Amino acid sequence: MDFQQLQRDLLLQRWRSERQLGQPRSACGPTNRISDVPGVRVGHHTVDNGETQTGVTAIVPPGDNLFLNPLPCGATVFNGFAKPVGLVQVEELGVLQTPILLSNTLAVGTLFTTLVRDAISRNPELGRSLPTVNPLALECNDGWLNDIQALAVTEAMAQQALDSAQTDFVRGSVGAGRGMSCFSLKGGIGSASRLIPSLNATLGVLVLANFGALTALTLDGVRLGEMIAPLLPELTPQRDAGSIIIIMATDAALDARQLKRIAKRAGAGLGRLGSYWGHGSGDIAVAFSTQTTPQPPEDAALEPLLAAAADATEHAVLDALLSAEAVSGFRGHHRPSLTEVLDKLATTPRSA
Repeated sequence: MDFQQLQRDLLLQRWRSERQLGQPRSACGPTNRISDVPGVRVGHHTVDNGETQTGVTAIVPPGDNLFLNPLPCGATVFNGFAKPVGLVQVEELGVLQTPILLSNTLAVGTLFTTLVRDAISRNPELGRSLPTVNPLALECNDGWLNDIQALAVTEAMAQQALDSAQTDFVRGSVGAGRGMSCFSLKGGIGSASRLIPSLNATLGVLVLANFGALTALTLDGVRLGEMIAPLLPELTPQRDAGSIIIIMATDAALDARQLKRIAKRAGAGLGRLGSYWGHGSGDIAVAFSTQTTPQPPEDAALEPLLAAAADATEHAVLDALLSAEAVSGFRGHHRPSLTEVLDKLATTPRSA
């Protein structure tokens, strides 16, 4: 018997009976979202208007004034085909001074201005008697489903995403994830969390998933993409070149160096899904602590956080795929949802 086919059959059997995938390697938080980290909230503004399929997602850490009370922060760039703003100073100073905004590539300037205005509203002397602020805005290219040249994202939309942030938030084809593709299927916003008992802490992950080649798609260790591709001959292929943004939050009092180490482990989670961070992909992970004063543990104590970062990243992408609904947009382009594809596979007789 073909071993890979046996694996696929077992995975689809589970889908038929449970309608779920994913096998976390350690305990999840109560909601399995980044907001399981106390004080972290997420907001969206979604644009669903014919050929314009885009939006904004805000990750809002605790604290009313991050400019005056910045948080420890580290970042890593797996592949730098990307146009973010704010990473240079994060790398240099190791602090987060604003909430984080996500959107499409050509909206970065708008996100920057929104975060500047928001910081000025809390600090009237910003840029005058006070230093300037370092907004953190990141992007993926949603130009397959969204008319990205329309420059549809406005400051008002970005501010609404900030103002609407809450702990209970939706995932999938919403906010910045509205026009994103993942493994030639519908991508978008996904989230996961893991408990770290040894540090009395939680690690939360949110992804903006817009990457991956379908034939490489690996779910629960099963190479399923090779099985999906023949069922979707009309599907426009996607190279491993679309990008992913990974945001990690923890209430462990880590310093910037340790947070950078945690962020790096997101790459292991992406590899488990079948990604190799292709030439044209912008793959970036940012990790911050909600504790303003670092009390860094011994590096050896980070072991469960390192493992959790890889695991939660893998399952946040899976969450994005399973939460996303199919979307049609720019020039009639279409991306089906993973759920409808799994349903089709589960009901398709297998040839002997």
